[in-house]
Amino acid sequence: MGGRRRRQRPPEGEFQAEIGGMAHDGRGIARVDGKATFIHGALPGETVTFRYTERRRSHDVGETVAVNGASPDRVEPRCAHYGVCGGCGLQHLDPVAQIQAKQGVLIDNFRQIGQVQPEAILAPIVNDAPWGYRRKARLGVKDVARKGKVLVGFRERGSAFVADVERCHVLHPRVGELLPALSRLVESLSISRRLPQIEMAMDDERCVLILRVLDPLSAEDEQRLNAFQAANDVVFYLQAGGPETVTPLSIGIDLHYRLPAYDVTLGFLPGDFTQVNTDINRKMIDGALQLLDLQPADRVLDLFCGIGNFTLPIARHAAQVVGVEGDAGLVARARANAGRNAIANAEFFTADLYAELQAEPWTNRRYDKALLDPPRSGALQVLPLLAKLGVRRIVYVSCYPGTLARDAGELVHRFGYRLRSAGVMDMFPHTSHVESIALFERD
Repeated sequence: MGGRRRRQRPPEGEFQAEIGGMAHDGRGIARVDGKATFIHGALPGETVTFRYTERRRSHDVGETVAVNGASPDRVEPRCAHYGVCGGCGLQHLDPVAQIQAKQGVLIDNFRQIGQVQPEAILAPIVNDAPWGYRRKARLGVKDVARKGKVLVGFRERGSAFVADVERCHVLHPRVGELLPALSRLVESLSISRRLPQIEMAMDDERCVLILRVLDPLSAEDEQRLNAFQAANDVVFYLQAGGPETVTPLSIGIDLHYRLPAYDVTLGFLPGDFTQVNTDINRKMIDGALQLLDLQPADRVLDLFCGIGNFTLPIARHAAQVVGVEGDAGLVARARANAGRNAIANAEFFTADLYAELQAEPWTNRRYDKALLDPPRSGALQVLPLLAKLGVRRIVYVSCYPGTLARDAGELVHRFGYRLRSAGVMDMFPHTSHVESIALFERD
């Protein structure tokens, strides 16, 4: 009789392990009794005491209890809640070693998934200040009766529970230091049990907090929220349903961020996708344009263009740039941003870049160069089009090394491009998230 296989009960007690490597999510990898064991909080080269938390047929999972021989790259985590909160998982690793580990993940993915190797490794793009950098985040909210308070923050590691934190060191301080006050505010509302999420969105100076509300606010709720936003220099928006329902509590604001090197200002709505890290975003744009090697006569295609984060800086250096994005709202903002900056050589189109594109008007042109900045799912479906359009140089910005490696294999082995160079960008310090950039060229 068939049925679901029971998960094995983990052995009780404490065990020793020597850590030989690091997994893509930051866990140490050991072989215990010949079986791969992933151990939270352990670093390569260390000997640790650990306890099992999970057993599977293919591998086991454990938690570090004590470090008996510490790695020279081990540092003291800054956050008192580290190890419980799931907001970041690498605070125990020196920032220089963090970026080296991420570079290793990228190269391993190229080799194992794409069967390719970059001709050159780019110097990592790193933060001037790797703390308080996050300007976009979604925080969980939970009224927890047994704790006698509302919790506001990231989820606990490996759990749906909201972590009980007093301060977050990776969020911008405007929000990272406001968590206890937000907790007390939500607790005072009549809908405290019907407010499951707060999303933050910041521009260069101002901070919007989007409250996900499942029930209407009372008049007293609105008074409390208005008083809080005035006292704490934040602006509340409410979201009762889908993204289209996001509206200001009282008076909305025009969010925008500047790219001074290109004399460009980009406006956006609180729910729009924008990069979380201002410092890295500016350096990333500089790096991408340097790899594109733009010339005055170039015609450039920018796919997954969003609000024009790359498109408008490209327009400052090329003859023509076409931006394509699947979200019509983002395309509208991109066009408005071109107008705001008096940029006339940028066109924008709305198109599903995972669907058939043959009938799209922008596909009957020739392009010299292209920039791709896809979501985690990658850009596999548009690669044949790039080759067909005669694109000689491609800069690929990736938020997930697995799909970049897959697409790199296609570009190299199927379409005749060379992987000239690749490297990582520390968009999310102290987390295992790997952001990367790669240059492809074809004669």
